[in-house]
Amino acid sequence: MADDFISIASNGLSASIHPLGAELWSFKDADGRELMTDADPRWWTGHAPLLFPFVGRSRNDAYRFEGREYPMPQHGFARREKFAVAERSADAVTFRLEADAETRAAYPFDFRLDMRFLVEGRTLRMTATVANRGGTDMPFSFGYHPAFAWPLPYGGTAEEHRVLFEKAEPAPIRKVGDEPGLIALESAPSPVEGKILAPTHAMFEGDALIWNRLESRSLFWGVPGRTGLRIDFPDTPWLGLWQKPGAPYLCVEPWAGMADPVGFTGDVWEKQGIMRLAPGGERRFRMDVGIAG
Repeated sequence: MADDFISIASNGLSASIHPLGAELWSFKDADGRELMTDADPRWWTGHAPLLFPFVGRSRNDAYRFEGREYPMPQHGFARREKFAVAERSADAVTFRLEADAETRAAYPFDFRLDMRFLVEGRTLRMTATVANRGGTDMPFSFGYHPAFAWPLPYGGTAEEHRVLFEKAEPAPIRKVGDEPGLIALESAPSPVEGKILAPTHAMFEGDALIWNRLESRSLFWGVPGRTGLRIDFPDTPWLGLWQKPGAPYLCVEPWAGMADPVGFTGDVWEKQGIMRLAPGGERRFRMDVGIAG
């Protein structure tokens, strides 16, 4: 399997991506220190799945479109599909997934998803481009799901790590409800003090923390005053943070879309966060991860 990886590098970092799901598996600094999860199966074997064509879980793992019900696994199917390599150079690679008979059985739309990875200095730039190549409007959502090391390899304890938001985040957040993977109807108080979140493993005993009234489009992950990660996500209005409680990673997940709320029975166009892409249209979602400090 290792031979399948495609690696790109600059003078400041390197990254390795697997064509299965176009999933980022490794992100290392110039000294070879790993900044992502080790994917220990005791916790979670994922690294950074792409969430498409839907983010989160559809109720009963299915959605409805034009009076018909279609199966849809949690976070969509892109993470389980092998992408083709469309372009490749020493510092960049673009992966491509296009609709086929298998995807149309679950998602009857003629889509193309391009996922580009580019390293510039000490920053990894990721851009997903969703295109509608069919003749009808296409419903979709998209999200990132990378798991970064907790603690990072720059000194300081796990307890000293912070999420430092770009802006104050006083709004209530959402959590997972009684139906597995679905969003509770009630909100919860923000755990952010001003711009600062001090995460604990106990915070995630009820699954993800979800910001659907997010002010920030950038954050810092690490120990304040030490080297850490600057994460920018200008095109995604929502954010999830998640881990298996006690695991040595934190997933920082910019989303344009969200799981169904508890009890949802509506059509796909009523799903929260669903975007409408016209025939011939494209929509891009960027996420930059840079070594800061």
